[in-house]
Amino acid sequence: MSEQKLLLHGEKIDKKFGPTHAVKEVSLDFYEGEIHALIGENGSGKSTFTNMLTGILPIGSGTFTLRGEEVAPKNQVDANHHGIAIVVQETGTLSGLTVAENMFLGNEDEFVHGGIKDTRAMNKKAQELLDAYGLGEIRADLVVDNYDFETRKLVEIVRSTYFDPDILVVDETTTALGEGGRKKLFEVMRDVRAKGHCVIFISHDMGEVIEMSDRISILRDGDYITTVNKSDVDEDKLKTLMVGREMDDHYYRTDYPDYSVEKPGDVAVSVQNVTVPGEIEGLNFELHYGEILGFGGLSECGMHEVGKAIFGASYDREGEVILADGTHVNDINTAINHSIAYASKDRDNESLLINDTIEDNITIPSMRDMGKFLSDKKLREFADTYAAQMQTKMVNVKQHVSALSGGNKQKVVLARWLGKKSDILVLDSPTRGIDIKVKAAIYQLLEDMRVEGKAILIISEEIMELIGMCDRIYIMKDGKINAELQRSPELTDQDLIAKMV
Repeated sequence: MSEQKLLLHGEKIDKKFGPTHAVKEVSLDFYEGEIHALIGENGSGKSTFTNMLTGILPIGSGTFTLRGEEVAPKNQVDANHHGIAIVVQETGTLSGLTVAENMFLGNEDEFVHGGIKDTRAMNKKAQELLDAYGLGEIRADLVVDNYDFETRKLVEIVRSTYFDPDILVVDETTTALGEGGRKKLFEVMRDVRAKGHCVIFISHDMGEVIEMSDRISILRDGDYITTVNKSDVDEDKLKTLMVGREMDDHYYRTDYPDYSVEKPGDVAVSVQNVTVPGEIEGLNFELHYGEILGFGGLSECGMHEVGKAIFGASYDREGEVILADGTHVNDINTAINHSIAYASKDRDNESLLINDTIEDNITIPSMRDMGKFLSDKKLREFADTYAAQMQTKMVNVKQHVSALSGGNKQKVVLARWLGKKSDILVLDSPTRGIDIKVKAAIYQLLEDMRVEGKAILIISEEIMELIGMCDRIYIMKDGKINAELQRSPELTDQDLIAKMV
């Protein structure tokens, strides 16, 4: 990197959360005109490091120096004023505010004249920015709640880059985006680099890390391991550096049942003419016990609404969701009481009680099953058991979920339904934000559940996940099922893509 100028230096950055040493005196350099990936397992310290840089967390000890001047942002707005921005993994927009208000949050002063906010001028400027980013379909004057999770992430991308920051942190953002959204984000990242600025890119997808990055730094258990040029490594080498040992890459299923002979189990869920206006239309399919059924498609195909519809969480749903015993599922309580588990793609807002403890999140659905007398000890032991089974990195189960990394939050979601021992699992993006090692463990867990006879439905934007894990795959397009594909060693990603577009 001798031709490039040092832009940001972190000197012995350190952070503890009680007894947990999240970042251990990490020193790193970031240069002008580079995309610098920061990778590691869940809990390795990468998000904690960048959260201190961007004002989300106070710096424990150590110093950040940007263009030769020490910076210690008090919050994200203060970080923006220092030329540092972040697009976070989870939802970073505030409900109840318009798109424009979210875009200029903390910077409204430029639209205030004589003590009065000029909302019209704010909306106009926000719409001009959205149009310039090729996102003219998003209306600046609408409340952001009108838009889905992915669209709100696109708003955050515009918000974080319109002021031309020196440092842009992209923290696991690609896991929230479909193909179109990822392309837009990658365009923005390349544009930031081309302007002589720096992108700090956090991702668990080793393919996109190698595709997008110039240099890659690895953290493990809070320690800095090394920095490598992308030209010197491949995916296997990066995985080894992350976990400290060679990784077996064959973590998908290896069986290919003969479906003319091996029939799936009884029907667990029958979906009949299910429609959610504007999302999905006239869906008819069956999920069987002892199978993993996949749903895939492009980001706006409607597949994420399928899980909500089955779980009774689509309040304007039409049609029927019928269980094997004849029960009609029309609300969430009925679903839970009849052994249906649901994990949403938007885990912070729809799958977790984000401001409650790990213990609360794991035990709440199972309390009725645990008997009348629920002692603190009994609840804690229950939560400990399933948090440990998911290898959750935490201080203890009394820790608040909000303090966990994205991957560890996902482990808590899955631990909850493990504890509930649900027979029907509807999992939307189950490995989103999960590192390689834990992803392998989750795939093995799903396969074990399938063998036990549970019915599993996976909604995923990862094509290889669908091909590697599912017995059948439905491809959705424009809110409808466009194709059904059977598990086969000959099935390729191109077979799925051809039915998506």
